[in-house]
Amino acid sequence: MSKILFVLTGADHWTLADGTKHPTGFWAEEAVVPYEAFTAAGHEVVVATPGGVVPPLDQGSLAPQFNGGEEGAKRMADAVASMSEIKRPISLEDVDLADYAAVYYPGGHGPMEDLAVDATSGKLLIDALASGRPLGVVCHAPAALLAATLPDGGNAFAGYRLTGFSNAEETQAGLAAGAKWLLQDRLVEIGADYDEGEAWAPHVVVDRNLITGQNPASAGPAAAEMLKNLT
Repeated sequence: MSKILFVLTGADHWTLADGTKHPTGFWAEEAVVPYEAFTAAGHEVVVATPGGVVPPLDQGSLAPQFNGGEEGAKRMADAVASMSEIKRPISLEDVDLADYAAVYYPGGHGPMEDLAVDATSGKLLIDALASGRPLGVVCHAPAALLAATLPDGGNAFAGYRLTGFSNAEETQAGLAAGAKWLLQDRLVEIGADYDEGEAWAPHVVVDRNLITGQNPASAGPAAAEMLKNLT
């Protein structure tokens, strides 16, 4: 059995351009679906957050419209509640990459607030990328890649083909107009080769050991790609 590190946001809001704090956290589906896939395959999950804070759940991710109805919403809420690892995260600052076979970052808007500017997370991403371990990053979590700054000032993910939550999806979600910045734009700015799929449809991009998913529906397929590289 291998250990897989889940790096989750510690932010319960995303600050918009006008200073408004939009309530957020991690997105349930993006944590639950890969967690269930990894644990079903016999792997152990360890959760880490900045400062070791308990990661806040984006309550909106439990809404019936995002979970196929009331029954699906209840199942998702129960699944999150049963993930004991989320209740006892370790501090990101205490992570030793050598202890883990893979690293996974679920999204939600939270990473736009904290992981996008977290140097400890940025160093972990640089090291994970260089190690060859499967590195999965989904939806808004690629915001964390913005902090992967190399000593020469460049970004470790420049030149990598990848995806993440698109401008079209942010617009359709109703938050693009009020945002300080958009993820797709920033990924292009750091030199990544951004690959946009159809809005809301599963879309996974694999480049070397980097596995990225565009949106919540991509979390399961991204986890499946990670598992292929763990067997």
